Amino acid sequence: MTGSKTTSMTLDELRAAAALGQSKTQHTRAQTTAPYVWDGQNQDDRPLTREEMQAGIATYRRQRGRPTGSDKESTTIRFDRDVLAAFRAGGAGWQTRMNAALRDWLKRHTAA
Repeated sequence: MTGSKTTSMTLDELRAAAALGQSKTQHTRAQTTAPYVWDGQNQDDRPLTREEMQAGIATYRRQRGRPTGSDKESTTIRFDRDVLAAFRAGGAGWQTRMNAALRDWLKRHTAA
């Protein structure tokens, strides 16, 4: 089976290669290379501080579910299959379009 064998070396051969510094694993490479040191020249190459990293992570962390302050309510309702099919045929956003259609019906049928 192609690709089922991850290495052609035995465990003993791998250990011997690692002892000689001949291992090609990321772990060995990370241990043998010098850490990055900023030369102070180009600000684009400057490593981030811990606070900058945490601020960046917090910026992209998203909350699940509806946005806060939403006035929408989840409910279960049954519609005829042809009505749902017609709205779904329009693609993404069919629930928003259905909500707009119901709102428009309310405007026309509510006593002013």
